[in-house]
Amino acid sequence: MEPISLDRVVGLLGRWSAQRGALHELLAGRLRQLIEDGSLPPDTVLPPDRALAEALAVGRNTVVAAYRTLREEGRLERRQGSGTRVTSAWLTAARNAAVESVGPMYLHLLEPADGAIQLTCASPLLPPPELAELLPAVTGRLAAIGPDMGYHPAGVPELRQAIADRYAQRGVPTSAEQILVTNGAQQALSLLIRLLVAPSDEVLLAAPTYPGAFELSQEAGARIRAVRADDGLDLAEYLRAVADRPALAYVISAFHNPTGELLPSLQRRRLAETCERHGVPLIDDEVLAELDLDGAAPEPLDGAAVINVGSLSKLVWGGLRVGWVRAPEPLITRLARFRAVHDLGGPVLDQWLAAALLPRLDELRERRIAELRARRDRLCAELDANLPWAFRVPAGGQTLWATLPYGDASAFAQHALRFGVAVLPGQSLDPQRRSERCLRIPFHYPPDDLAEAVRRMAEAWRSYDGTAAVAAVNALVV
Repeated sequence: MEPISLDRVVGLLGRWSAQRGALHELLAGRLRQLIEDGSLPPDTVLPPDRALAEALAVGRNTVVAAYRTLREEGRLERRQGSGTRVTSAWLTAARNAAVESVGPMYLHLLEPADGAIQLTCASPLLPPPELAELLPAVTGRLAAIGPDMGYHPAGVPELRQAIADRYAQRGVPTSAEQILVTNGAQQALSLLIRLLVAPSDEVLLAAPTYPGAFELSQEAGARIRAVRADDGLDLAEYLRAVADRPALAYVISAFHNPTGELLPSLQRRRLAETCERHGVPLIDDEVLAELDLDGAAPEPLDGAAVINVGSLSKLVWGGLRVGWVRAPEPLITRLARFRAVHDLGGPVLDQWLAAALLPRLDELRERRIAELRARRDRLCAELDANLPWAFRVPAGGQTLWATLPYGDASAFAQHALRFGVAVLPGQSLDPQRRSERCLRIPFHYPPDDLAEAVRRMAEAWRSYDGTAAVAAVNALVV
């Protein structure tokens, strides 16, 4: 079996050190769990101890001791000339399980709760009161429902119309036939990429970006070409030079994840026109587009090549699994047929609830923006006062993009876990891995919790030397 990549192992380890105890015991415990559940199958060759130590920001002795513990248990073996590997004699129920590719952002959702402050995912922490207020009337509709099997691959008609009306309200006339309702924006992206991208097709991504987009593209077997987001996403020169057009381009033009920046209106129009001229479908991820913290939200990107993807997860609550695709009607028809093969439609009650909520969305949005603005300002003030990191105040969205003056963000993120804070390093949001000194820091927590998170990061930073040569046994962790 080929050696597993260092990045893959670090990703699988997750929040391994966010507990109390000696680091080598915590590391051995997490590796043991990965072996037993089949994530590290028999004969998997693990990274050399020195390389893994550097990636985890621990001393080499920590990894050596963890490997030794697992060798003594019979789970690992060391073969001369071929390194340390999972023993082929170690049989588990998951022995033949495929190793799933789970990015760090998703892995944190799968981890059991611990004492770490979670700065890896960004979404409202509580559902708004409007959901509880509307729910009795929505569930009461079940008693009066007419003949309806409950299968709606394109979405419940009234929700499709409500989403179309919302687009018209934002300045872009839209019909219900241009809307496909999905179980969140992640499913919308998954359907689009699976429908439009074949193995070896090229996909253009603005980098850094939302990791779900490039992970889905990799899963589809695409060749990913990263376009730097700070270049204004001007694709004209590149598209003129290539013989084969890309299968699609993916951008976040309004309040970019992770930087929070807004692409200027002229560049937004030029981007849409360029993709239309070259026949490249352009997915504009609008999940954050209405979270404008300093002014009026921009009109949605529009044009014959544009496919808008949105959801209620960041504006309302992640537990309301309602997303959508807005696109030309022929593509929506194809998507609905494709979706029906895999999923006959989302929960009707959720869709009724979303349809009832949309007319009240402006009031909820204003409250959410005021909350996020106060939290952003507190985070910026705390970072200014306590850490020598560079950042721009984000214009919208719910994340801040900070640059370390030295060191490696992945190593620092591992180090910060020992101080009780989980943060997402820039490498996990950049298919080019050129954001190695950047961290994405969300501000969805209450102000005092953000202040505590910064205090923990500042404490971690004071003991981080930037070379990943952290002493092996500062054994007790927070």
